[in-house]
Amino acid sequence: MEGASVIKSREVVPLIVEFAGGLEMLFCDQRKHSVSLPKTDENGQPSTVDFLVRFLCEHVMKDHRKELFVIDHIVRPGILVLVNDADWELEGEGRYVLQADDNILFVSTLHGG
Repeated sequence: MEGASVIKSREVVPLIVEFAGGLEMLFCDQRKHSVSLPKTDENGQPSTVDFLVRFLCEHVMKDHRKELFVIDHIVRPGILVLVNDADWELEGEGRYVLQADDNILFVSTLHGG
């Protein structure tokens, strides 16, 4: 399984990040990515889902249409985010502190018509 593995420090949080509902097209048409996320963000705070989203946009997304995934660095409405199979709203949304081997799934619920 190929994926992003950008390591800027020795301490990382290994994650599985998945995309569905068409979002995979923004991420090299690859549904599942193994990601080694730095354990802390740019401010030295523990890595959260918000930091993961920024990291994905900067290091994993190859498509230039970032607005299909985020608006103002926030996951756009219409994208369901699951943290270990639970709605991220139950986990604190973007403030959820990521743990080793977490599985984060982004699912687009938007359909053209």
